[in-house]
Amino acid sequence: MPDTSVTEVATARDTAPITLQPLTLADPFRWLARGAHDLKAAPGIAVFYGLCFWFMALVLGWVFRTKPEYTMSIASGCLLLGPFLAMGLYDTSRRREAGLAPQLSESLTCWDSHMGSMGMLVLVLVVLELLWGRASLVVFAVFFNTGMPSTTGVLQAVFNPENWSFVAVYAVVGGVFAALVFSTSVVSIPMILDRDTDALTAGITSMRVVLENPLAMVLWGALITVLVAASLWAGSVALVLVGPLLGHASWHAYRAAVQRLPADTNAAPEPV
Repeated sequence: MPDTSVTEVATARDTAPITLQPLTLADPFRWLARGAHDLKAAPGIAVFYGLCFWFMALVLGWVFRTKPEYTMSIASGCLLLGPFLAMGLYDTSRRREAGLAPQLSESLTCWDSHMGSMGMLVLVLVVLELLWGRASLVVFAVFFNTGMPSTTGVLQAVFNPENWSFVAVYAVVGGVFAALVFSTSVVSIPMILDRDTDALTAGITSMRVVLENPLAMVLWGALITVLVAASLWAGSVALVLVGPLLGHASWHAYRAAVQRLPADTNAAPEPV
């Protein structure tokens, strides 16, 4: 005979509505603080994933300097690998939240039971990335009708005050696609890990979080952009710390934005 209590809990989890919780402008800073707690509690795991993020940044930088035309293709590959790395950090935060000891081996395989949903979501992100790359090429083609500039030419074009119209259009196009990628993925990946939901539900929920909490999520996106940009400006080595910090914080962003399932109500409280 099956355990009726277990069956009831499973049914409650499957039928529980997805309820969003309101966010404030102070919340993103709380997520970073809680992410720092997780990083300190599992420094070995954080360093492993941080080194992976750093290596990805080094590869992107090398490709941009030597073969800039392949930069978007390599970026798509990083976008394919990135969610799997982030999921390992989410798993570490989730295990700490449940009172379990974080384990690198568990974090490396936490995605294997969610391959269908993760694969579909990553496919959507890669398509958006490829469209972003194509739109970027169109912008370059319009403003540089004599041919694609070299890496040096791109940098000169960006920092040349006479090319303000190119910079403005490129920033708008990039901003639109960046907003789409951010809105689709901000809580969808941790939600797949936590609820084993399908990619469509996770993506729509993620967009709902952004639309219902625009100020808090814009601030969160700005903090992510500033921290990553500062890390790259400092030579990308800072990603060893910043990457895991943002990964852990993103789990807490999901926890704050999406109400927990009935079975999670007795979970250990998050550190303040």
